Amino acid sequence: MTVAGDRNQLRVGRLLKAHGLKGALKLELYTDAPERRFVPGAVFTLQVPEASEWHGKTITVREYRVMNGNSVIFLEGVDDRSTAETLVRAILWMDEDDEAEDDAWYAHQLVGLDVIRDDVVVGRVLRVEHLPAQDLLIVKTDTAEVMVPFVAAIVPTVDIAGGRIIVTPPNGLFEDPPASDAAGDPSE
Repeated sequence: MTVAGDRNQLRVGRLLKAHGLKGALKLELYTDAPERRFVPGAVFTLQVPEASEWHGKTITVREYRVMNGNSVIFLEGVDDRSTAETLVRAILWMDEDDEAEDDAWYAHQLVGLDVIRDDVVVGRVLRVEHLPAQDLLIVKTDTAEVMVPFVAAIVPTVDIAGGRIIVTPPNGLFEDPPASDAAGDPSE
């Protein structure tokens, strides 16, 4: 999340490369709802280097498609491959909406929440890592950073208002590893 003026903005995608000759761009998604985010007329703030001709500008979606399993976006004013190539690696931000899904949270809502296991605070959410298989909560404990898979079996309760996340991790996730046995056989 970033704050632009008094608006909260969410990172929803990154333009990967030009696609075809008519200005289309392949899109890496940072949202679970691309069909809702990338509708015609949707406006995005661009994150590009200051030297870019696109710095400080917004773009508007003309069309969004899935082609051969890839998300592809067409933008107003981007009508050829050469123009599309000037947008490669741009990150797309949009104003946060108030429409919330059940069991869905923004990363910035989770950062800083206490992590509770068996009614004891075991750490605090430091950040959220977005991986292809699932998201990970990076939890700062007194001794380490622990990677907690953000799945219902391990994180059954997220209480934003209460400032806490309840976890039911498998054994060993929050415990220190056992001391190695110096007399043990290294081939085991």
